[in-house]
Amino acid sequence: MAEKAKKQDIFTWEGTDRKGGKKKGEMSSQNMSMVKAELRKQGINPLKVKKKPKAIFGGGGPRGKAITPKDISVFARQIAVMMSSGVPLVQSFEIMAKGSDNPSMRILITDIKSNIEGGATMADSFRKHPKYFDDLTCNLIHAGEQAGILESLLDKIATYKEKTEALKSKIKKALFYPTAVIVVAFIITAILLIFVIPQFEQLFSGFGADLPALTMMVINLSKIFQEQWFLIFGGIGGVIYGFKTIKAKSKAFRDFLEKTSLSIPIIGNLLNKAAVARFARTLSTMFAAGVPLVEAMESVAGAVGNVVYREAVLKMRDEISTGTSITASMEQVNIFPNMVIQMTSIGEEAGSLDTMLGKVADFYEQEVDDAVDGLTSLLEPLIMAVLGVLIGGLVLAMYLPIFKMGEVI
Repeated sequence: MAEKAKKQDIFTWEGTDRKGGKKKGEMSSQNMSMVKAELRKQGINPLKVKKKPKAIFGGGGPRGKAITPKDISVFARQIAVMMSSGVPLVQSFEIMAKGSDNPSMRILITDIKSNIEGGATMADSFRKHPKYFDDLTCNLIHAGEQAGILESLLDKIATYKEKTEALKSKIKKALFYPTAVIVVAFIITAILLIFVIPQFEQLFSGFGADLPALTMMVINLSKIFQEQWFLIFGGIGGVIYGFKTIKAKSKAFRDFLEKTSLSIPIIGNLLNKAAVARFARTLSTMFAAGVPLVEAMESVAGAVGNVVYREAVLKMRDEISTGTSITASMEQVNIFPNMVIQMTSIGEEAGSLDTMLGKVADFYEQEVDDAVDGLTSLLEPLIMAVLGVLIGGLVLAMYLPIFKMGEVI
């Protein structure tokens, strides 16, 4: 098992170059000694090196604002555009660092530029930041550098990043909407039960008559919320925190959730299509870059985003390494739609596997987009109906005794 990468801090430094000129900057590293050693490799004599203090506020730690996958996607596209425009690599990084609004991104780009100036390849420079650049990106950069087609590969990486981020955004959109509505509905209900219903209860106490069953049920529920609200909210918070903690620490639990999610009605179909789209997009990009198929499958397995598909791809990799065709290996794992298998077979026979897989990815990404729109359209009336029953039920329960009094009068 690979040793877990050590946490890196940000160091500010000042020094002189070989000509005696003053230089200063920032660099991420595990300790001060490694910063000095890296500066000497770059021909800089370090005079002052100190650890940059961590920000008191903000989730980005010493870097302030956190770097998001979208930042990396934009970064990849910027490199591709500048390389295709003939801008030298080091100058490209300087331009991007100065133009970035995110201080954390500026530090990352400057660090990569410093490594490249010191003689490191772009792939090796990226590998020093595994948190932001996965194996797939680093492998493609390495393949581009070795084959002399870095410019073309950077464009493919940029397109791949943009497509995958767009797909993730669609999935999040599908899941966020109902979750947000449920949370808002719970908060509104809790406010009514804790603050509004007690006012009606005081009004009804002077009626001197039996209250309807629905009204009594709501009043009793209100009393529970008033007396135990801290336990209710604390319990919900504890469950959410415990769920997130177990999910972060337990691979078995994450695998269980991923397997179970594929069986959820409607949502499961959406997640299956998304996994197929990621499989096709990743393999198409790797194959077009000239990465050997067996090696490419390792990166594809890490990109599909679901343990069921990940295990299937790894099984396919083992079959392909023994001489089995990719189409036959897809049939054996029995998880891919027939259309995907047939398109792959045609591409394999025609020698245009990357093109066919790209078309498959385009098709399933559009399917995910349509499914998200359909799911939203389906959920809107359903959620309105649930909210109507929930809030309307509470209001009705409070007005039933008043209606009853009107009948008696």
